[in-house]
Amino acid sequence: MKPDPRPIGRLKKHLIADPFPWAIWLLFNRALSKLRSAYLGWLFRAPRLHLGPGCRINGTRFIRFGSNLYVHGNLWLHAVTTYNDQRFRPLIEIGDQVSISERVHITCIERIRIGNRVVIGSGTYIGDHHHGVYRGPEQSRPDSPPALRPLGGGGPVIIGDDVWIGDNAVIIGPVSIGRGSIIGANSVVRRDVPDQTIAAGVPARPIKQFKYATSQWERICADGPKDNLLTPDKELRDSRA
Repeated sequence: MKPDPRPIGRLKKHLIADPFPWAIWLLFNRALSKLRSAYLGWLFRAPRLHLGPGCRINGTRFIRFGSNLYVHGNLWLHAVTTYNDQRFRPLIEIGDQVSISERVHITCIERIRIGNRVVIGSGTYIGDHHHGVYRGPEQSRPDSPPALRPLGGGGPVIIGDDVWIGDNAVIIGPVSIGRGSIIGANSVVRRDVPDQTIAAGVPARPIKQFKYATSQWERICADGPKDNLLTPDKELRDSRA
């Protein structure tokens, strides 16, 4: 059977895929979500913002939104200003054309920067701190409840342009992820990732890097020298100063 070249309207698409009552319900929720996103985009000065259902955003005075931010749903974006007796001045910067999947948690007490055209997979955690301090002279004790331990022990998270972060990744600062890099699903990133590099594992390690001479992602030899890796973009480094 030859495909019908005529365009299909949005209502008809839903009616083909779903029963009529459910299709109408989906369309109603879509329209409601667009109205809500339009209002929040005006409020946050974020043109063409789309926030799916279940999103929770705290500390918007300390968050800078880019244009065309698309969130599928259930995002917890938190610029932490107070915790117990601690006070913070965080900064979360989100670039243009960023896409965030379901159940992403981004929490900041210092600085998190997400570049342009970044794609963040479902279940990802990005944070510049954790509960307690486990280095230096004044470390947290195990008999202290984690919720009462001070926030800290991390550092800035800088994610460059065109980065793809796979599902369920964990990224904890201080760390920089270079432009065009890929973070494998279920990876834990605690060290810098160079530009145009695929990193995966627990902890995440570089496994491939794009070579413009061959237009190929070439495997990085585990026993080879590390000085042939591209260093993270200087702009990213400078922004951590």
